[in-house]
Amino acid sequence: MRFLVGLALSFLLAVQNLTRLPVGNVPFEPAVLGRGAAFFPVVGFLLGGLSVGVYYLAGLVFPPLVVAAFLVALGLLLTGGMHVDGFIDTVDGLGGPDTARKLAIMRDSRVGAFGVMGGITLLLLRFSLLASLCGAWHLLLLAPVVSRWGMVWAILLFPYARPQGQGRIYKDYTTWRETVAATVFALGIVFLIRGWAGLCLALAAFVLVLLMGAFFMRHLGGLTGDTYGAVNEVLEVFVLAVGLAVRC
Repeated sequence: MRFLVGLALSFLLAVQNLTRLPVGNVPFEPAVLGRGAAFFPVVGFLLGGLSVGVYYLAGLVFPPLVVAAFLVALGLLLTGGMHVDGFIDTVDGLGGPDTARKLAIMRDSRVGAFGVMGGITLLLLRFSLLASLCGAWHLLLLAPVVSRWGMVWAILLFPYARPQGQGRIYKDYTTWRETVAATVFALGIVFLIRGWAGLCLALAAFVLVLLMGAFFMRHLGGLTGDTYGAVNEVLEVFVLAVGLAVRC
């Protein structure tokens, strides 16, 4: 019973940390939060399901461009724009002259020119891809599942660049156990939705995680909470783009 309660708390903390969905007053424990990484793909599936609902309901009334705008706004609303903010901070920081300055820029609450340009490009790509779905609703499920799964692997495989930070909690408490669980959830969901083609898309996304991790290691000396958000955003766009390109 205690084990099940712990799993439930980990799931609720994962929902609370990755979204703005109301889950009540969940008691915070760093170890429980870290173990919640196992449920990241499940949270992604929940977000994707809400997007599919809006996609179909709005599509009954509005043209594709308006539906795409609704979906972009919905994604920002459901997550509080947390991962987009991480992406913007990461792009800003990468423009710094050295590792220490890059990390300092990423922590600065102000947004620079690189971050603005990166954020606009990201949202424009997302909008264009969502406007081009043409009934490929399954990509609305695959993208958030695969992207949250990719974050778990990024947390596990690469060192953390700072001694402290919210992302540090995940790094300290996310082990192979949580990563294997997240992989079972993610690949199970992906296979049920799109079969072997979906698994190939997930494998390609995993390779991208490795490449991004190596890139951040070279330029930042490790990953941070902001780069976890950047990984999520890049993977979502990647899954949408490749899925549409190969009609996955």
